[in-house]
Amino acid sequence: MKHSLAVILILLLTGCGLLPEVKDETAGWSAQKLYSKAKEKMDDGVYSDAIKYFETLEARYPYGRYAQQSQLEIAYAYYKDNEPASTIAACDRFIKLHPNHPNVDYVYYLKGLANFNEDLGLLGRVGLGDKDLSDRDPKAFHESFDAFKVLVDRFPNSKYSPDATARMKYLVNALASHEVHVARYYIKRGAYLAAVNRAQHAVQSYPQAPATEDALAIMVKGYDELGMKDLSADALRVLRKNFPTGTYFTQATAAQTPWWKLW
Repeated sequence: MKHSLAVILILLLTGCGLLPEVKDETAGWSAQKLYSKAKEKMDDGVYSDAIKYFETLEARYPYGRYAQQSQLEIAYAYYKDNEPASTIAACDRFIKLHPNHPNVDYVYYLKGLANFNEDLGLLGRVGLGDKDLSDRDPKAFHESFDAFKVLVDRFPNSKYSPDATARMKYLVNALASHEVHVARYYIKRGAYLAAVNRAQHAVQSYPQAPATEDALAIMVKGYDELGMKDLSADALRVLRKNFPTGTYFTQATAAQTPWWKLW
């Protein structure tokens, strides 16, 4: 038995020497050649391979224009490879290392896009069924907005700023809609104080969003159910002033009864 174990140990210790040596095809390649190969893979859409070449380039040649350009390109490669977390990390690293780079506006834009797309399905599903979304935190939307805002504030003339501005508007509307959806969830379950708080947050944080009308309506209903008639009346006045021909008053006229009593 001991003899068998000794034989096995010898084979294990020497086995690695019996395997064929794996050669690194990039051994001796210049920074320019590594960069060209990475770009070739990018053009072919093989982003995982492009990332490997960019990483190899930076590891072997950490200084110089090719390394810097690789740090920029790798963020885009991660984005195209549907790796939002890695994209964001690469963008943050580039911004930290090169805050004054001529293309740093693009990096902020790319970071915003990565966050924008990462959780885009969240609000696309709002309103489908009665699934509890009250514990969902659209963190990616906030971070996307922040990245776009830095871009627009710091680089108003950037070619990426118009699209970033449009996406910021979408994000504001989406975040307001999310707050209203959660408030409605609370209303349906009789958690009127929680509903009022979420609706009030939507009104205060996103006053220009289309969802403001719904948020005010929820406040009228919530305060009424809580017995806070004065606050309910205040919310109703604001709603009537800003949306006099909106859905809620049209509904109330047709039913000949206060619409919040119909919920």
